[in-house]
Amino acid sequence: MTRIDAKFAQLKADGKKAFVAYVMAGDPDYGTSLEIVKGLPGAGVDIIELGLPFTDPMADGPTIQLAGQRALDGGMTLQKTLDLATAFRKTDDETPIVLMGYYNPIYNRGVDKFLVDAKAAGIDGLIVVDLPPEEDEELCIPAQAAGLNFIRLATPTTDDKRLPKVMQNTSGFVYYVSITGITGAAEAEAEDVAPDVVRIQAAGNLPVVVGFGINTPAKAEAIAGVADGAVVGSAIVSRIGKGEPVAEVLGFVKSLADGAHRA
Repeated sequence: MTRIDAKFAQLKADGKKAFVAYVMAGDPDYGTSLEIVKGLPGAGVDIIELGLPFTDPMADGPTIQLAGQRALDGGMTLQKTLDLATAFRKTDDETPIVLMGYYNPIYNRGVDKFLVDAKAAGIDGLIVVDLPPEEDEELCIPAQAAGLNFIRLATPTTDDKRLPKVMQNTSGFVYYVSITGITGAAEAEAEDVAPDVVRIQAAGNLPVVVGFGINTPAKAEAIAGVADGAVVGSAIVSRIGKGEPVAEVLGFVKSLADGAHRA
């Protein structure tokens, strides 16, 4: 059982929904980023989604693209991202970390080396948005063999014919993208999301967490109310990009987490 599996089991026992927070590793700089990540569990975050900076983030809107650019400009790399996770693990051995990014940096490092290093750094799961199920032999299956969850995205265009393929080697949870488009492009609506969440839950024995388009505590509560949890990224990253003090960023995160936990 991974930390992700254990977290969802605990939340289910407590009758709570999950709150997942996304931040870009190294944004706006390594030290501030580590301070924010260390503060997330205390702000109510159940699972940390840690962005891996990449030059061509095709699924991300301007807010997260700019965060990645700030991190890259500051010298952030895959190794430094793993170093950040390692530093976090010195004081927190329970909160799951999902590394979210693109395949190029992993391929460049070498899959076998990457998986050994990610496991050693305390990474629990991977979201690699540009590797479809047809490429499972490339990373997904080796990752699961190494004890890491491989979390797949489902979208409003994932129909009943495609869904079994998407679910095939997915573990940890399913990340449901609430809108068609990039991060930060539109707002999620609970009534639109609910039927697809039910459909995905019925297709496999995994929690379904909804992300994209969630930017307020009320929205987090509404979306978590029809799913197993909610993810917020751009709304948090935007505040980091504006240079808000860490305490204010974490205060905003806590308001979102409280919203999701009220569901």
